[in-house]
Amino acid sequence: MSSTAHSSLTPTLSRMGERGQTLGPNRSIGVFDSGIGGLTVVRALMERLPFENITYFGDTARVPYGVKSVETISHFTTQIAEFLLEKEVKLLIIACNTMAAVAAQVVRDLSPVPVLDVIDAGAVAAKNGKRIGVIGTPTTINSNAYARAIHDYAPDSRIHSQACALFVPLVEEGWLEHEVTRLTAKEYLRPLLAEQIDTLVLGCTHYPLLKPLLHEVSGPGVQLVDSAEAMAEQAAAVLNEKGLANPGPTPPRYDFYVTDVPLRFQTIGERFLGRTLNNVHVVKW
Repeated sequence: MSSTAHSSLTPTLSRMGERGQTLGPNRSIGVFDSGIGGLTVVRALMERLPFENITYFGDTARVPYGVKSVETISHFTTQIAEFLLEKEVKLLIIACNTMAAVAAQVVRDLSPVPVLDVIDAGAVAAKNGKRIGVIGTPTTINSNAYARAIHDYAPDSRIHSQACALFVPLVEEGWLEHEVTRLTAKEYLRPLLAEQIDTLVLGCTHYPLLKPLLHEVSGPGVQLVDSAEAMAEQAAAVLNEKGLANPGPTPPRYDFYVTDVPLRFQTIGERFLGRTLNNVHVVKW
């Protein structure tokens, strides 16, 4: 485990613009989140794009973002995006629903490389549903970002949202099949199932780890939309379109940057990734 300190995080955008025009396929995909949850997106990318290098940033010192002001979230998000752009990534992925709801356009405005976000990816994947349920953290649900994004793609759909505040701590505790989690899921999904939803959007990056349980509770008639898998498909399409897909066969490199408590990140992160998590670096703002 290595330690890296950075004192200046403001890049020269004109210089980065020039670099952005010449980035090659061997550059990494930059993925960032307020903490650990975005590792489900990393896992989906590893499975869908096995030759791609990935640089992940989790702001573990300042999580959770949901209780912070829009201005603070935008500032933190910009700071992290600039850090990854200094690493000369070829694609930026906002793997945090709160960041995406508040600051996706801010990142797009400053980035010389393509920017994808989990809310848009989830909305695209859900667009064929007629009665769509969305579950997420209270902050994400209260932002109405998923409902707006889905309506952009499927204006005739009916959308029903449900905040699920307890899922994140249950996932981080590792209680993925626990009876407490099953009972909690039944309680949260009851009002959505009463609306006879045909699609359920997992609007938090922690939730894919609960997919087997949620599938069991929601029943076979409900399609689950995993925004992590949807994001991996979007990333693959963009890289192919831009001619930036890494053809391999060199083994990929994965780097993980955190701002605090790297051991906890590594312990829980390995559960999220389903594999050993190496190359964890600490960033001191």
